[in-house]
Amino acid sequence: MPGENILLAGETTKSWKLLLGMRILAFMATLAAAIVMALNKETKTLVVATIGTIPIKATLTAKFQHTPAFVFFVIANVMVSFHNLLMIALQIFSRKLEYKGFHILSVAILDMLNATLVSAAANSAAFMAELGKNGNKHAKWNKICDRFATYCDHGGGALIAAFAGVILMLLISVVSISRLLISSNKFSTDAASPSI
Repeated sequence: MPGENILLAGETTKSWKLLLGMRILAFMATLAAAIVMALNKETKTLVVATIGTIPIKATLTAKFQHTPAFVFFVIANVMVSFHNLLMIALQIFSRKLEYKGFHILSVAILDMLNATLVSAAANSAAFMAELGKNGNKHAKWNKICDRFATYCDHGGGALIAAFAGVILMLLISVVSISRLLISSNKFSTDAASPSI
């Protein structure tokens, strides 16, 4: 029916704009998280021991490279940022590909994989951040956020941006899957209608 095709085209245009807007926001969130964590570094001179009345001082640096979870966090956020940048470019410059079934399926799968990747990275970094903030009395691990407050604050900001990216990637996955379902319903309707 012609009315259904107009409705589907209107829904596709609406979802196209929504998807583009969410991709831009997700790109900015994950890129911000990666940059803030990658530049996160603080150096302090601390008293590490006392011999008699003489304090022994050491200069210590807290960097994201010291924790594998933070390294994974930076790499994963860069990968998801690159994915979103590539999808934004494809979405803007090749609108004709939007209506191909395989293209929509592959994008939906990639969106789900990237949502999982950034979620895993954010959760592993959040675990390490909690450990840095509170320590672990059972394992005798001391907290570090009382000494490296700026480092922890920047890490917290990166985590907030990453979790915003997680939420946006989940929403992008929902929109991608709904576009896939609309496309498959349109294809099955077109295949079922007799040719005149």
